Amino acid sequence: MSKDTGGLPIGRVAEMTGMSVHALRFFEREGLFLREIPRSSGGQRIYEQADVDWLVLCSRLRDSEMPIAAIKKFAELVRAGPGNEPDRLALLREHESHVRARIDDLNASLEVIHGKVVTYEQHLRGGTAVGLWSPTLSR
Repeated sequence: MSKDTGGLPIGRVAEMTGMSVHALRFFEREGLFLREIPRSSGGQRIYEQADVDWLVLCSRLRDSEMPIAAIKKFAELVRAGPGNEPDRLALLREHESHVRARIDDLNASLEVIHGKVVTYEQHLRGGTAVGLWSPTLSR
């Protein structure tokens, strides 16, 4: 905790969120926070728990492939205050749809991969794995 305000220093926020100090500075430069991050008398950034909570959400949005521009738009909507909740919901629903489609794609890939795992397990147990998908040279 900072002696100036009781807030959290950037290093502690990095630890709490799993984000690098560089990423936190990037988020600030890009206007992705919900507020301007204040500074101590020594010029150090001072975060609050609400900033950490916001960063955790943003991190999940990024991990799920939401573009920075969409996160920035969402932050702008939240900063604008009450009255635009339908716009926020629309943005989140669109992203949710993309994430569900990605999960469906990953599940389809997983089914194919699992099928190959089962095939190799059966052939290894049966002693018939030699030559499975061995490359042959065309002449």
